[in-house]
Formats: sequence, structure tokens, C-alpha cells
Amino acid sequence: MGERLSCDVVVVGAGIVGAACALYAAREGLSVAVVDRGPVTGGTTGAGEGNLLVSDKAPGPELELALLSLKLWRELADRADLGERFEFEAKGGVVVASTAGARTELERFADGQRAAGVVAESVDGGAEGLHGLEPRLAPGLPGGVHYPQDCQVMPALAAAHLLRASGARLLTGRTVTAVLTAAGAVRGVRTDRGDIHAPAVVNAAGTWGGQVAALAGVRLPVLPRRGFVLVTEPLPRMIRHKVYAADYVADVASGSAALQTSPVVEGTAAGPVLIGASRERVGFDRSFSPRVVRALAAGATRLFPFLERVRVMRSYVGFRPYLPDHLPAIGPDPRLPGLFHACGHEGAGIGLAPGTGHLIAQALTGKAGRSTDLSAAFSPGRFGERPAGPQAEEGA
Repeated sequence: MGERLSCDVVVVGAGIVGAACALYAAREGLSVAVVDRGPVTGGTTGAGEGNLLVSDKAPGPELELALLSLKLWRELADRADLGERFEFEAKGGVVVASTAGARTELERFADGQRAAGVVAESVDGGAEGLHGLEPRLAPGLPGGVHYPQDCQVMPALAAAHLLRASGARLLTGRTVTAVLTAAGAVRGVRTDRGDIHAPAVVNAAGTWGGQVAALAGVRLPVLPRRGFVLVTEPLPRMIRHKVYAADYVADVASGSAALQTSPVVEGTAAGPVLIGASRERVGFDRSFSPRVVRALAAGATRLFPFLERVRVMRSYVGFRPYLPDHLPAIGPDPRLPGLFHACGHEGAGIGLAPGTGHLIAQALTGKAGRSTDLSAAFSPGRFGERPAGPQAEEGA
């Protein structure tokens, strides 16, 4: 069957969340193997924009996790020039209202965030307000909110460097075909290139997290939510912050399967401007959609008219791992001892990755604390009883 390996923890998924789980588990003294059927960041992470946001999150457990994760991202960025390697930028975000009514709603949303510990600075549409922050914004906008805590990383670089820092054994190009069990508990995974024995398996498979869960005989209703991003030619830094329209927040929270687009525009350290955001549930259909691309370009130029004269060099598509209640599944699965989940973050996985890894490491080691209390909101057990499944008995 191939080689047999042993470790303390197997992490399934070599994206940003899997990398963070590996890093924080290793920091607790656990030996870790990371396995993925493709390359590092071959899934959702590689198609992400690298956003580390609090601006789009309402008060509640996800915002608490975002604030914890931002603290951990900053600690990582300050460590041995790691932040420079993965292009960490503490550039802040600006949410723009296009009408007076939208500004009122945005202010109401920001009031709740302030009470939860978010720095949210109201700005008007004048030269000292929105246009002081972003001089190239379209004229006539009534105002918005500045979120100085919002940051950005280059996601593929971040995942690669976190994996390297973890010291985990990286096993790419290996497909997990079964979760091994014995006496009703996890004993590792079977791959198409051999077994990996461990008393704990972390499902960090992103959009494919539901499929990995099914291998263990448990239900996790992860669905793909498709999104496109446009990439412009390299430019001097003409957009200073992450800038998006206020209706983006409603799109993120929506459960609709239909196409939704709202303008999201940001510059990068490398020069290109990234333009999003779209959401639709169409399965794993990667077909190019001129309709979506036109809508993204139109939304971006409404915010920044100068972009009408800028060339788009390429577009790419990715799939966000969507769970019906818009909260990720993080922590031990009560239906199968030794199985842990770290998936379903939708479009927030890059921002929430360090906090997720921290929670998983605490769960793996049985440590208690405020953050483990937080993980109760993300319990995978909320998705019901364990059905009969295709997990394999060890040695079968």
C-alpha cells in the first residue's frame, strides 16, 4: 500500500487555515503532518485577496475571532521579518456609502462594532473626510467609515511561510481516501500513497471540508460559493486602503444562491489593483462569466472613475467554503473522538486563520480559557447526529 507514517496530528488541507493549525499545534509540542491532494494553496487560499478584516463583521463570535486573529497576525508579522515576507500591510479599510440612507445604516452597523471593540471612525464626503483618505474616489459620496484595524497579506506567501515555520511534515499530491478508526475513535487517515497514523485528524480542507467529513462518517454541509477577482496592470499606489461599498456587508451575510456583486477595490504591495467581489452558488463550475466580470468592472469604476483608463490583465475564480449559518466549524467533533474541523470560513478564512489555529491547538491539548469558550459557537456538533459512513477500521 505504500509507506506508513506516524505523528500526533494529521492536518488535511495545505491552505492558510491548515497552515495555521499546523503552526499552533507544533507550538504546543505536537508532531504534525499536513496532507493535501494538490499543492500548497491550491484551493481557496490561492484564489483569495488576502483580507484581514473586522470592518465587515457584525458583533458576535466571528468578530471576536477576527479581533483575536488580527492580534495574532500582528504577532506573526513582527516575528523575524515574517510580515515582510508575506507582504503584511496594516493599511486600513474604508467603507463607502453611496446614499444618505446607506450612510445611516452604515453608522448603525458601526455603532454596534464599536461597542464590541472595533475602531470605526466616521468620515464625511468632503476633502477632510473620504477624499482625505482616498483622493481618487468619485465625487458626491455622502460619507463612510474608516477602519484602521483592517490589514492585508499575500495569501499564498503567508500560507507557505506559516507551514515552513511550523516544521510540519508536508505531504502534497496525496489524496485522503478514508479516515482510519479503531474502537470508535480516529486513528489517522488513509491516502492513495499510504496510511498516516495519528490520534487526531484536523479537517482543514476548505470548500472540500464536507467531503472529508463524509469520509469520517459525519455531516458537515459545506458548499462552494464562487467568486471572481480582476487584476489590473501594475500601478503606483493610487488606492491607499481596502475600499468597498456598504452593500458588500449585506452580500457577505446573505444566504442567497443567486449572483450578488458589490464593488471592492484595493491596491497591493506589488502594484496591481484587485477588484471584487462576487458571490454565487453554482457548484464547482469554473466557467468564465463575462456577466460577472462586467459587473465587477462597472462597480469599481463607480467608486474610482480613473480605473476606466486602466487595463485589466487577468481574472481568476475561486470557491469560498460556505456553511448555512455563516459561521465556520472549528473544534472537536463530538460525533467521532479524535476528529477536529477547521473549515467553512467562507471568504474570511485568511483573516480568521491564526485564531482558528489557536483554537484547534487548545482543543488538541485540552487547554481551557476564554478562547476555548469562544469555540463553542463554532462547534461542528451543531450539524446533527453522525450517520453511518465510509470510515475505515485501522488495518483494513
